[in-house]
Amino acid sequence: MKRTITWAALFVLAAGTETVCAQGVGGLLKGGEIAQRICAECHAVHKGQRQSPNAQAPTFETVASTPGMTTIALTAVLRTSHRAMPNIILDPDDQKDIIAYILSLK
Repeated sequence: MKRTITWAALFVLAAGTETVCAQGVGGLLKGGEIAQRICAECHAVHKGQRQSPNAQAPTFETVASTPGMTTIALTAVLRTSHRAMPNIILDPDDQKDIIAYILSLK
């Protein structure tokens, strides 16, 4: 009997973060879509991208790799206005998805 593992299942296994496991692949995919739609104008949102379109905006991979970056820290960042960042309001589910996506880039 052959077993097939989807790329999404491999992604979850490879990511190995608590947020990934708690959020699930659907949340990660949705978070990536939200990041591409809302954040990619300023931030590099994909793993391996070296520079953001806006040189002052950190890449999501850099954000994820910041020491002490957690779900709680990202929640605070996303809920706080920043002088150089537009005030983007996300509904709670979208916020959870984008946080899961960012943390998966560690």
